Amino acid sequence: MKFIDMVNIYVVAGKGGDGIISFRREKFIPKGGPDGGNGGSGGNIWLKTSNNLNTLVNFNFKKIFFSQSGKNGNNNNKTGKNGKDLYIIVPIGTRVIDQNKNKTIINLLYNKQLFLLAKGGKPGIGNNKFKNSINRTPMKRTLGLKGEKKNIKLELFLLANVGTLGLPNAGKSTFINIISSAKSKISCYPFTTLSPKLGLVKFNKKKKFIIADIPGIIKNCSKGIGLGINFLKHLTHCNLLLHIIDISSQNINIIIKNIINIQNELKNYNYNLYKKKRWLIFNKIDLINNKNFIKLSFKIINKLNWNNKHFIISSKKNFGINELCFNIIKKIYKKNEKKKNYKYYDITRCRKIKTKT
Repeated sequence: MKFIDMVNIYVVAGKGGDGIISFRREKFIPKGGPDGGNGGSGGNIWLKTSNNLNTLVNFNFKKIFFSQSGKNGNNNNKTGKNGKDLYIIVPIGTRVIDQNKNKTIINLLYNKQLFLLAKGGKPGIGNNKFKNSINRTPMKRTLGLKGEKKNIKLELFLLANVGTLGLPNAGKSTFINIISSAKSKISCYPFTTLSPKLGLVKFNKKKKFIIADIPGIIKNCSKGIGLGINFLKHLTHCNLLLHIIDISSQNINIIIKNIINIQNELKNYNYNLYKKKRWLIFNKIDLINNKNFIKLSFKIINKLNWNNKHFIISSKKNFGINELCFNIIKKIYKKNEKKKNYKYYDITRCRKIKTKT
């Protein structure tokens, strides 16, 4: 399914039904009096979130929404039927923006969350309501009011605990496919990932986290080059960022230059995103013939004066994956997990194991 994260829609809530003018006409009742009923209320338009959606692609086919209008009143003081409400289903993480005011109305962050987007029109009043001691035969009624009309922009922000970023072909998709149920496309050419993907990582029965994979970031992407800048906004809600780096070239100067380029792009895009907690993940150590990847990683850390955590992994060989995920869980749940005698699921083997002390 195509990934769409921004659409414009037009919504029109239902009109209220009209009140009517009517008088009671029955045999042997010469002065029946007014009996015009009120109209029904116009239908509202609601937004409702669903965790079964992760894209706004459905709005490519329908962008104008109407709810049902209320029915007119009837004689014998009968009130018209209310118009049916319309429910528009959107993914969790949808931001609702009023385009006319250029103002954010609400961020929908929970499953099955309801939000009244456009209110239906009020119903009209029949002539029976205008009867009084002076005017016994009122010839007055009111019409139903029109419902609200709004131009709305829907903007989707994927909600993930952990986000990955890095150059194309750094191994982000391979890493996410191993630890989660995600099925990101993997190939040897750049920009294999063309849209964000979400994966659910179950560490044990109670603890889990959602990880996001976005397309690779390249130099000057903040100026419109490449794909990554279009999807960096999906990392703004993440608690932790994993900067995955391919160190198989063993060229320290190039590796450091690439790391700094990514950092600069984050800073140019959004300084708050740049200041988020970020770990360096040195990947593809299985492609290094000699076993000096530990020395190599420490040289990079020292030259960068890096104070945050860093990890050495091989997604292809499942090396260091469990250690990294264990630290992610500690970070997300903010508890001092004791690794000693801690039972957890080895996500690379899909079976329950006991950590060796």
